[in-house]
Amino acid sequence: MKRLRQLALGVLLAVFVTSLLADFITPASYATQFRDSPNVGSSWKFPLGTDELGRDRFSRLIYGTRVSLLLGPAAALLSTLIAAMIGGAAGYIGGSTEQLAMSATDLFLSLPWFFLLLMARAMLPLNAGTWSSVIITFALLGLLGWPPTARIACAGAKSLRESDVILQARASGCHGLRLVMVHVVPNLAPTLFAQFWILIPVFIIGEANLGILGLGVAEPLPSWGNLLRELGDYTVIMSNPWSLAPAGLLLLVMSCFQIALSRKENSV
Repeated sequence: MKRLRQLALGVLLAVFVTSLLADFITPASYATQFRDSPNVGSSWKFPLGTDELGRDRFSRLIYGTRVSLLLGPAAALLSTLIAAMIGGAAGYIGGSTEQLAMSATDLFLSLPWFFLLLMARAMLPLNAGTWSSVIITFALLGLLGWPPTARIACAGAKSLRESDVILQARASGCHGLRLVMVHVVPNLAPTLFAQFWILIPVFIIGEANLGILGLGVAEPLPSWGNLLRELGDYTVIMSNPWSLAPAGLLLLVMSCFQIALSRKENSV
């Protein structure tokens, strides 16, 4: 079991490092068009063929992997920080502050997350530029994904509030921000770190779903979402089965995340 988890982590690391080296290992830029070779099949020049605009699918897959694998953890980090501030403060302060924060959390949790994400994205400009779409997607995922983690952070801070460690720190004259930063935050860090890892695959899938619907990262910048969007046309798959490579890579990465996380939970 341990070897399986190590293998999963190794695959994730290999995919991530490969995506970071996209500028060096891809034969062309993600936006370069080979106008004389549209919709060609796999060859030595184009390992995964080209799309209808003559862009190399292999290059776009590597660059798209980099975008998705950087966007997911960045949004997860933002969401975890928001959850730590809201949930941690609510649990530590208690009283009406906790009730207000948890009421807001329950309101967010009562709505299906993905539909809330779609509604928020639909209210923003749909014709945003490439990098504007990246920022919008990143911000929406991070700003709307914090409630589950906030509830966990609140419970953890609440249990720490009357713990022996905190009571001893108060008795020693430690109060205010110093008490929170020195004693509360470090004790919540393992829980928040675990939540951060859990959110990464959730946000990667969220970005992919937005991209499939045309609401994620905008062309010509590739991501797993907009690469999967063209699979809606079955003729593309029939003419070039290698067009399924983004779906296969997404499935592989999600499976590795699941194995890594499940083994981690079992070990705890």
